Amino acid sequence: MSVNGYRDYFKVLGVERGTDADGIKRAFRKLARQYHPDVNPDDASAEARFKEISEAYEVLSDPEKRRRYEQFGQYWNQMGGGGGAPGVDVDFGRYGNFDDFINDLLGRFGGGAAAGAPGGFGFGSGFPGGFHTGFGGGGAERSTQVQLDAEATISLPVADAFRGCERTLAVNEERVQVRIPAGVKDGSRLRLKGKGNLQPGTGRRGDLYLTLKLQPHPVWRLDGDQLRAELPLSLDELALGGEVRVATPDGEATIQVPPGMTLGRSLRLKGKGWPLKEGRGDLLLSPVLRMPENLSERERELLEELRRNRSSDPRQGWASSARL
Repeated sequence: MSVNGYRDYFKVLGVERGTDADGIKRAFRKLARQYHPDVNPDDASAEARFKEISEAYEVLSDPEKRRRYEQFGQYWNQMGGGGGAPGVDVDFGRYGNFDDFINDLLGRFGGGAAAGAPGGFGFGSGFPGGFHTGFGGGGAERSTQVQLDAEATISLPVADAFRGCERTLAVNEERVQVRIPAGVKDGSRLRLKGKGNLQPGTGRRGDLYLTLKLQPHPVWRLDGDQLRAELPLSLDELALGGEVRVATPDGEATIQVPPGMTLGRSLRLKGKGWPLKEGRGDLLLSPVLRMPENLSERERELLEELRRNRSSDPRQGWASSARL
């Protein structure tokens, strides 16, 4: 594609001479992916082709360079541009994924980042193997602006949030060990310094912020600093009270249910709840009546006797108060 030192940059990119800037950009992205040395390791011809298409894009993506190129042909760079012919010096090894490289390259040549290109942060994502590109000649030395701080969400079982745990995450092709302290709550955020997105061309790296999401538990519910649960009780336990074996996060315990326990009240176990910065919160158990699905004959007889001998009306005064 070079005759007497003249390169037809339109042919290099495989486009017509009247192709607009977006068409030039699309052609370059396609060819850059095809001939990138990471995709073609140890292929000298592919690397040479890659340099050639990068040089073509450097010229055709710059409106002023393209105007001079179309007007003066092979002498475009001597007609008011100064300097030698554009050159591309490729030294692969900086970027975390291919799209970061392409977007940085488009930015260096004035084309801007491609629409829809994914960000640099991801769990277990990214282009295998890193690469770095530095451009000589007339290319402007600037890097694509990216959001350096990254965000992610981790879903935790209540038991792991209660006791604390460790998680291993894949962040920008790096395995990161995260220590989650005991007592984190739903919506808690952890900051991992220097584990966010990488700024192409500068080496700067942001922080990674993890938002913790607690999975629902069949028994326990966190309410502020207090841990709550329903406590199933039978009719006789509610009426007569007595010692009851209950579950706690630390194992079983015995509590005293007062006689005439009413629904809506809670039994408080101080210092048996959620881990806090100082000590433990309280554990609140809310009684609920648990009736047997199938009454035995003797249970039915006793309940019939209770109904015949009941001393009070549970709905006394209720009907008059309910009138609207």
